[in-house]
Amino acid sequence: LCTLRSPHAPFSMSHFVRASKYRHIFVEAPKTEQIFHDIRLSSTTGEQQYIKANAKFFAVGLVGGGGPVGIIPHDKPGRMPPTMPTISGHKGSTFDFEFNPFHDHIISTGSDDTTIKVWGIPEGGLTENVTTPLVDMHGHGRKVTLLKSHPTASNVLASASADHTVKLWDIEKGKNINTFEGHPDNIQDIAWDYTGRLYATSCKDKVVRIIDARGAEEAFTIPQAHDGAKSVKLIFLGTKEKICSFGFTRQSMRVLKIWDPRSLDKPLNTLSIDQAAGVFMPHYDADTNVLYAAGKGDGNIRYYECVDENPFIFPLSDYRSTQACKGVCFLPKRALDVMRCETARALKLTSNSVEPLSFIVPRKSDAFQSDIYPPTFAGMPSHTADEWLAGADKPPVLVSVDPSDNGKIVENTAAASSGIQIRTKAQIENELKAALERIQLLEKTLDDNGIAVPGAAAAEASS
Repeated sequence: LCTLRSPHAPFSMSHFVRASKYRHIFVEAPKTEQIFHDIRLSSTTGEQQYIKANAKFFAVGLVGGGGPVGIIPHDKPGRMPPTMPTISGHKGSTFDFEFNPFHDHIISTGSDDTTIKVWGIPEGGLTENVTTPLVDMHGHGRKVTLLKSHPTASNVLASASADHTVKLWDIEKGKNINTFEGHPDNIQDIAWDYTGRLYATSCKDKVVRIIDARGAEEAFTIPQAHDGAKSVKLIFLGTKEKICSFGFTRQSMRVLKIWDPRSLDKPLNTLSIDQAAGVFMPHYDADTNVLYAAGKGDGNIRYYECVDENPFIFPLSDYRSTQACKGVCFLPKRALDVMRCETARALKLTSNSVEPLSFIVPRKSDAFQSDIYPPTFAGMPSHTADEWLAGADKPPVLVSVDPSDNGKIVENTAAASSGIQIRTKAQIENELKAALERIQLLEKTLDDNGIAVPGAAAAEASS
């Protein structure tokens, strides 16, 4: 016997469900004893995300003179003492700070006093105040508002300032590498691409600029990425050669847009989110292609999966909470509990606490799930600052997180020049110069051999 299906019967929804390993990610909220309580946070406000972390510590700005920054180990939750040891040596408020991605015990701070200072963190964490920096860098004319480390080159740091410039620094040598001066107004964000060949900026003039990092030259622009007046935040989508911008419409609707930097006349996709007022703080996991977005003042953290084909992004779910978020950051993948299928961990900063949020992929097996853990960023530089400045383009060094591999380095199959391929103005000018020199050489060779150059006589006559 067989059962005939009615032509009017609906198809099973399974025919339309998109296959994804990360579709069922959920957030495991922390227990009370896992939260960091009673943190006396600085009242300084700006474009920064207010909290950053590496595999060992997280950093937050605290109240007090000298722009103090608290460096707190991940394994010591609970109530924070009212007078904890800090890094403090500025003559004004600290706006932003940035851990060295290749050294867990190095952090840089940018301040209202216009300086950038580089600090060493003792092996066991802070036991007393640190007031003497390893390096003290001067160059900006006004307060330093944003800091972002280069993703592959050791000791290269980008800084944005209220003087409307972006500077690159070699923090080991304590010197300025170059300066981009093309912003007419305040800079709202900086984002590096996958290999660190380019960085993108957003500005109060509503223009998104993509900059050749080594040459400090503007390569491409999006003249008006978003119509709204509030800040635009940017994130490159790993090896997908796309960039995502979060901004507002004129009606204050929050939206995200996916752009192909090779064709910036219009976005590949625009996704309306909601009508809330908070500026987003995005994070992209290049291993899983999951994009996380937390808004300042929101209780929610949304997450999306990015794909290579239209529509390029799919909403997965969101974590909902009544506790408003002041800032958020994500830990490196190598700091996660992979045996619990934890694929991401966020630190959510509230008005006086830090809550660790674990993003879990549900699996029944207790074994290591290799399909959801591709090789991840190893925390090792691909090249030195000098090698990068000389023209090296290498992808990040990757490591296996399988416990049985004991930290085995894995070859990054992304092309050495992976990332967005953009010919800058300087490159085009050099190519044109070389072509003209080649033409002159060929014309001379022809002339020396008594051979007329085709079209030369007509060109001379017309001139």
